[in-house]
Formats: sequence, C-alpha cells, structure tokens
Amino acid sequence: MAFESLSDKLQNVFKNLRSKGRLTEADVKEAMKEVKRALLEADVNFKVVKQFINSVSERAVGQEVLNGLNPAHMVIKIVKEEMDSLMGSETTELTMLPSNEITTIMMCGLQGAGKTTTAAKLAGQLKKKGKSPLLVACDIYRPAAIKQLQVNGEKQGVPVFTMGDKNKPLDIVKAAMEHAGKNGNNIVIIDTAGRLHIDEEMMAELSDIQNNVVITNKVLTVDAMTGQDAVNVAKSFDEQIGIDGVILTKLDGDTRGGAALSIRAVTGKPILYIGMGEKLDDLEQFYPSRMASRILGMGDVETLIEKAQNAIDEEAANKLEEKMKSKQGFGFDDYLLAMEQMNQMGGISSMLSMMPGIGNQMGNMDIDDSVMNRPKAIILSMTPQERENPDIINPSRKRRIAGGAGVDVSEVNRMIKQFEQTKKMMKQMGLTGSRGGSKKRRRKGGMSIPGMGPMGGMSGFGKGTKFPF
Repeated sequence: MAFESLSDKLQNVFKNLRSKGRLTEADVKEAMKEVKRALLEADVNFKVVKQFINSVSERAVGQEVLNGLNPAHMVIKIVKEEMDSLMGSETTELTMLPSNEITTIMMCGLQGAGKTTTAAKLAGQLKKKGKSPLLVACDIYRPAAIKQLQVNGEKQGVPVFTMGDKNKPLDIVKAAMEHAGKNGNNIVIIDTAGRLHIDEEMMAELSDIQNNVVITNKVLTVDAMTGQDAVNVAKSFDEQIGIDGVILTKLDGDTRGGAALSIRAVTGKPILYIGMGEKLDDLEQFYPSRMASRILGMGDVETLIEKAQNAIDEEAANKLEEKMKSKQGFGFDDYLLAMEQMNQMGGISSMLSMMPGIGNQMGNMDIDDSVMNRPKAIILSMTPQERENPDIINPSRKRRIAGGAGVDVSEVNRMIKQFEQTKKMMKQMGLTGSRGGSKKRRRKGGMSIPGMGPMGGMSGFGKGTKFPF
C-alpha cells in the first residue's frame, strides 16, 4: 500500500515525541533527523527534503510551541501543514470551457505509465459530472493500444474515435474534433503514444498536435512506482512541451511515495488526480491535505464519505431505511446489496486504509477482498423466502444451504450470526453513519463489514451520510 513504510516511520517519530511530554530544542532536532531520513528513504527529492525540514524546524523550535500545553501535537500539526504546502495546499481542477465549446485534454507520458487506462478513467469521471466526453485513439504504434481504449471506453459508456493505425495522429485529432462538434461531445480526450524513454520523435508528435489544435489541458501521466524518475520525467515533459498538471498512477502499489511529495515542489505543476487501483473507477481527485493525512496515518474520512455517496443509490438507501422500520425488516438480499456497494467503494482494504487510526496499521493486516465471495455464495444458495425471512432458516435448511454453497455448516452459522449483529447495529444507528442518536448509542456504534462482522470505534462521520454497513 502506498506510503506504508513512510507512514510507519513517521508514526514512530510522533510516538516518541508524545512520550516525552515537554520538548526541548534538541528533541525537535532529533525528531527532524528521523523525519529527514524517512523522507529520503521514500525517494523524496533531496532539495525538497532539505527545504521541508528547514521550514518545519524553524516553526517548531519557537517558544510558543516548546512552552505550549501539548508541544508534540503542535509539532505534528506543523509537519502536516508543511506537507500540505509541499504538495500544493489547494486542489487544482482541470480547465473546463463552457459546455457549448469543446474542452481538449491531451494525455501524454511514457509507455507503461497507464496512460490509456487513465484516459478512460478520466472520461468516466467527467461523464459522471454531466459532461459528454469523446476518447480519441492516437497511439498508432503500441500493439492493441486502440483496442484497449475501445474496450475501456465501452465499459465506461464513452465513445471512442479511431481511424486505425495508418493515419498520422494530427489528422486523427483534427477529424475527431470535427466528429465531436457534430455529435455534441464537449470534452475530447486524446490518448497519445508513449515511448520507453523521452525521444525527439515523441515530442515532435506532441508538438505537432498542440501547434495545430487548441489544447485546453496537457496532462502528463506518470508511474508513482518509479519514484524520482517520475519527477524527472515530469520536469522533462514540462520543459519540452509544457504541461498543465500530472496524474500519478499506481499509487496503490508498493510505492515509496516520493513522486507525490516531490512533483509540485520540483516542477511547479499540480497533481490533478491519483490512480489508486486497476478498476476503471479507481481514480481520485488529488487533495493535498487529504494525502498528507493519509501519509501521517490520520486517515481520509472525506474521501471515504465521497466514495459512499457515489456508490450508494440514495433512493435504494431510503427504501432500505423504510424497510428497517417496517415489520418486513432487513433481509439477506439487502445484505447482499450492501456487499456489492462496498465493492463499488473499492473493497475492504481501500475503505480501512482511509479510517483514522487504522490506515497506518494496514501493514499488519492481510485483508483479502475475496472474503466477500463466501457470504455471497451462501446467500445465493438460499431460497427467495429464506433470504426475505431469515427466521425460517432451521438446521436442515442450513445443511442444504451449506451444500449448495460448498461450505461447512459452521460457516453458514457464522455468516448468519454476523448478519444478525449487523442488523442489530443498523437499527441502533438508523442506517446512517451520523452522530445522530443518544450518546450511549454513539459510544456503542461501530462499523460492520458485511461478511466480516462488526468493528468498533468507527463513529464521527457527517450527519446523514449513508453507508452500506
């Protein structure tokens, strides 16, 4: 998981600071040495690290901090603020023209950075926002690149413009712009060709397009797993063709995180989006403050809530709430729906990594999202009547269900018990992750993952936010 090693090391530094109570200037300097070492090991640019440590140290050794009531927390707060600043502080949006004009986005980058998949992910994001995107296949060199874009475009419900691999990219783009104008597409996303390394031919092709077509956004896709190389690539592209922003891919992999912390400081260009998985909806808008919170092990509740709101159908949630209040109650079909919605939110691992106090412990947790498969198989082995009215499931029915799902009866018993615990908790919480209800209920409230049972201590979400657990 991204930043796992860096987060662990920074958490240890903060733990040591908290254990001291009062801090001296020497304590802060020692802590900064450890932070510096952790950042360098995470492949953050050396000059960036030096400036960051100097800025934190200058603020942290002041009398106001060292003589404060909680100096360790003050130092951690300063680290968080400086990390926000390092990554840009404010979220940067793509430049969008009025809906009656065509916004063009030229995707560029080296081969293997995930550019084609990212183009389709971005198209899907913009479509959800009410835009009408058109994907343009201009990678005429890489085998199957055009087909890959067509397949992903179809999955996203976004049309793909292609003229095969025998035409020049500039001619394809010009024809695509004409096609977009005739068909009401107000966003054109151009998937250009990449190379294994930066060369004159690739840059000439990109320059040819931008010199003959008005490009609204030039977006560079870089692989976070390449660390400082990603920063160097961004710097080189910006110097040669000028870029407006970066999409950082594969941030969910075994990356040290240096690129995310260095790109803005080195190139002056913002990170626009981050790729957090292989699924076509695994593209998140980049929020510097939220990323700093993740790195420092503070969680990212805002993104989690947004994922919940995007994944959960409000009408279905309201129907479920009414069902809970009725005599019919919460059944296994509803439980199955909750599991499917959780999968749309990125699965268990993704959700837990954003939980305050849990994200930094994920390195010790081996969570396989396939654990959802067995409860699903058990539910699908039930009759419609059993799913609707779980109370009728007696020992003989359990044996039949277990046989149908290919599991032991004990697993059926365990899943039914977890279902009952979830059902009870949802009644207490009114199906929301809000702070509503009594203080007693809030203390008892926790998060229950369908198929895994309840987990305590997950309160504190925004009022009215509905979750599938």
